[in-house]
Amino acid sequence: MTDGRGGAVRPRLVLILSENWTLVPARDLRALVRLAVVAEEAGFDAVMVSEHVALGHGADAGGVPENPRDYALPGNQDPSTPWPDPLTLLAAVASATSRLRLVGSSIIAPLRHPLLLAKQLATLDLLSEGRLVIQPTVSWHRPEYEALGVPFERRGELLDEHLAAWRALWQESPASFEGRHYRFAEVSLEPKPFREQGPTLWFGGETVHDRLLRRLVEYGNGFNPLGTPSDEDLVRLRSAMAAAGRDHAELEMVGGTRGRFADADGVADLGEALASIPAQLERGFTTICIKPSQFIDDPDEIGRFCRDVVKRLDTLVH
Repeated sequence: MTDGRGGAVRPRLVLILSENWTLVPARDLRALVRLAVVAEEAGFDAVMVSEHVALGHGADAGGVPENPRDYALPGNQDPSTPWPDPLTLLAAVASATSRLRLVGSSIIAPLRHPLLLAKQLATLDLLSEGRLVIQPTVSWHRPEYEALGVPFERRGELLDEHLAAWRALWQESPASFEGRHYRFAEVSLEPKPFREQGPTLWFGGETVHDRLLRRLVEYGNGFNPLGTPSDEDLVRLRSAMAAAGRDHAELEMVGGTRGRFADADGVADLGEALASIPAQLERGFTTICIKPSQFIDDPDEIGRFCRDVVKRLDTLVH
């Protein structure tokens, strides 16, 4: 990634606010807002939160991480894992910041009605003056769907109808939609989002499957995969974008860091984790996510940590 004159450009940095209970108490949500403010001051581009509404039996079927600072992934979460409501938390961050993008990653759209979620997203996007980024997903936990009375087997179809319904609701008044699972006629959803097209939409997954490709091509502004996509996956993505007449360069490519833990008690080495970034930039990734609790345990160190990340990354890419 260059600045147009041949010089390297530091990628956008995203501070992950979810899963930081080893750094700040799980119930201290104001501390997460303070982390966001510090990240903005240090030069980070965005903060990210993910969600679960509720976890049930089997959320930890794969075993919980040996080190609690590691990432929460499908099947490795204790059912008591704290997941604050992401849209409420991002609204608090929006009120305390002015530039920071607000990334709602892994928003499980099928657990809500598209009218309700379209209203919530439009309001938060307008409140933040267009800083909202949403990554709608179907997620993986069947008991969560069962608890809310939503058919797990239909989750992909439900998400696709959400996306089509949002497009209509955010651009038209009155709007109508007729799908297999949702339908409404001549309704007005006001106020509209900050921009006519609505919030920025990212999509991701463990593999670049056909349904994900369709969503990225038709609606996507960014690709945030779970794990490291293969070269074949990236070729498929570029080819699908080109076939649809879209420039792959307009798609924000989201990568990240993951700490390596020597034992169950200690933090990871920041330098080792950041060393993976140049290779990601070479593959076309433009945005890097980092979870602070993988590298520090003292919340008073968050300012120094964020500034250190920015400084080290400037050195790595120049």
